[in-house]
Amino acid sequence: MMSANRTLHFFSWLQRHFNTRTAHITTGGCRVVSGSRLVLQHPHPAFSVCCRYVSSNSKGPDTSLFVPVSLKTDIPADGAVGAELTQPLDKNELLKVLNKFYKRKEMQKLAADQGLDARLFHQAFISFRKYVLEMTSLPADLHIILNDICCNAGHIDDIYPYFMRHAKQIFPMLDCMDDLRKISDLRVPANWYPEARAIQRKVVFHAGPTNSGKTYHAIQRYLAAKSGVYCGPLKLLAHEIFEKSNSAGVPCDLVTGEERTFVEPEGRAAGHVACTIEMCSVNTPYEVAVIDEIQMIRDPSRGWAWTRALLGLCAEEIHVCGEAAAVDFIRELMYTTGEEVEVHTYQRLTPFSILDQAVESLDNLRPGDCIVCFSKNDIYSLSRQIEARGQECAVIYGSLPPGTKLSQAKKFNDPSDPCKILVATDAIGMGLNLSIKRIIFNSLVKPNINVKGEKQMETISTSQALQIAGRAGRFSSKFKEGEVTTMHRDDLPVLKEILSHSVDPIETAGLHPTAEQIEMFAYHLPDATLSNLVDIFVSLSQVDGMYFVCNIDDFKFLADMIQHIPLNLRSRYVFCTAPINKKQPFVCTSFLKFARQFSRDEPLTFDWVCRHISWPLAAPKNIKDLVHLEAVHDVLDLYLWLSYRFMDMFPDTALIRGIQRELDDIIQQGVRNITRLIRATDPNITDPLQPKRNTSEQTEAGTASGMLPNRSRGQRSSVEMMEKSLASRLVRDGLLTPDLLKQLQREWSKSQRQEGGSQSALSTEINKNSAKGKRKKKK
Repeated sequence: MMSANRTLHFFSWLQRHFNTRTAHITTGGCRVVSGSRLVLQHPHPAFSVCCRYVSSNSKGPDTSLFVPVSLKTDIPADGAVGAELTQPLDKNELLKVLNKFYKRKEMQKLAADQGLDARLFHQAFISFRKYVLEMTSLPADLHIILNDICCNAGHIDDIYPYFMRHAKQIFPMLDCMDDLRKISDLRVPANWYPEARAIQRKVVFHAGPTNSGKTYHAIQRYLAAKSGVYCGPLKLLAHEIFEKSNSAGVPCDLVTGEERTFVEPEGRAAGHVACTIEMCSVNTPYEVAVIDEIQMIRDPSRGWAWTRALLGLCAEEIHVCGEAAAVDFIRELMYTTGEEVEVHTYQRLTPFSILDQAVESLDNLRPGDCIVCFSKNDIYSLSRQIEARGQECAVIYGSLPPGTKLSQAKKFNDPSDPCKILVATDAIGMGLNLSIKRIIFNSLVKPNINVKGEKQMETISTSQALQIAGRAGRFSSKFKEGEVTTMHRDDLPVLKEILSHSVDPIETAGLHPTAEQIEMFAYHLPDATLSNLVDIFVSLSQVDGMYFVCNIDDFKFLADMIQHIPLNLRSRYVFCTAPINKKQPFVCTSFLKFARQFSRDEPLTFDWVCRHISWPLAAPKNIKDLVHLEAVHDVLDLYLWLSYRFMDMFPDTALIRGIQRELDDIIQQGVRNITRLIRATDPNITDPLQPKRNTSEQTEAGTASGMLPNRSRGQRSSVEMMEKSLASRLVRDGLLTPDLLKQLQREWSKSQRQEGGSQSALSTEINKNSAKGKRKKKK
């Protein structure tokens, strides 16, 4: 027997139940009100609360990103009232009823109108069916409805509101899609910066190629202002302006992701600041702001930082420096803010010419040459071969610490130093003053990350080629005229073709979701992971034709790595924006340990870090040691970067900076001895630029000539054939991707096996016939 309280509860529920069922299910929508109470409503206007986004002009969401939430299998508040009032449900009969409901096209269409496409409908049904069949006690209203249907006293469509109630519990975004769309609306980013919109800014574009003096003129105005901010793409550039400003008697602070240097006593902010572009303040008022390398506004990963600076800096004058190809786009972008652009155009101060001959041999190198590679392995190999010829060379590549890069640049620039050759990656394209006479492209193909985050080998663009070639013959160096050529003869006409084109105009600017936007998303979707939140944000985001959402694969990589670590959302977001090299296992492991220690609320002390990196470290004995030291330097950079976001948890900044300087000296020592390190790594390594010879006489001739294998005087080695093969040339020129090449190889191998199989069968048949003939002769 039921108690009096439960009887009263049941009758009150029964009244609501029958009032609800008087409205036919197909004439209205549904929404959850409270507890298990479900109200059916007519489509006007309340139905739009659930599905307003359906009628909007925005794109539909990528529902593959919707991860169902796990529901708690708690006993319902009304206990087993449904079973007591009716009877226990027959699971077999119930399964038939549910499957019939699933096949109802009308239900699928009605669910689609509320955001459940075929994929979500199927997932929701599987979850709902499991819930109904496995729960020992269902809510009373659902139990009675299902019992009525099984007894032919109800219509199968009556399941719909309860199904939708369940669907919205496992897919909570269905009830808040309209709010999510508003949060992810990125169509008018200029409105994100009301302080900048409150002033009428003067925008001056200094347009010109490399070594044209455009940045010089912008900096002169910056130094003459009462206050100013310089925003550059690299720490080295920020350091250069910091030193130049203070040397000119203009107090200037330095702000990068890993460093804060205040020149005023007691840490007061100076009137001027040089910073990396991500670190610029959009709340501090300045008289003059300089934004360098504005063409990077279209960079697939970092473009958002230039967009933010351009739209958000609170400066009376904004001086923008970059390629002329960006002028029209910046004009158009500033039109949305109501600001006009004044353009100053500059010509290159020193000319450079494209030579008619490739270098072909390392014996043809001259003082002031810089060989540009797009692979660290090529740098190692070339530097060893150059020093094997009795010449010293400097080495610069991206993963070297800034101090080591400056040390190598100083070594190369010093007229009294015997080092006259530089081997470098395109890291020299900006940020270093180098006395280069001739730029030599070792290759014209480099790995790139496209907008989708995919890595692919591509022929360098005109913009990239000009940026690198422009380093030859600088106004401030002893080489007043520059020269550009290639290492390989076949590359020279390709380079001339690339440099003959005009730079593609800038057409879009990058955007990136902010921490505040992600926090608002998380409020509506509290059970979603950070990686999933960002995916849904990008899927729902709306941008106009002038913008794109930057690649967020690195952010998601870090988010997935630390998802299991308990952190609040803001801290998790900050950790995931840390600039680390995900290709370095030691850096990734350190990142994970930092996050775990942070989550325990245990400060990361100097002693803790020293134990983790096994400090002190010895000088590298081989290339593997050198690469590890570079990774350790990155780990210390990560510590410093985090220390400015969580000062109390990363307290030993000064001590960490001290050992990082020591480590920089150790790495410099390793780079100076890089040839010895390469030899220690693999004593049997062969010089890929040397052709293979069959006799000692040929070997001596090859050593003397130093010719490249595919350019040797008539010598046809396997290396030469490989270099001259159609496949390798297509890959090198970017006309064939490595993946397509592998597919072609698989297809070729398959056809060869099939052909070989048929030939084998034919051979077997011939052998059989031959054996028969021999037996007949014997008889």
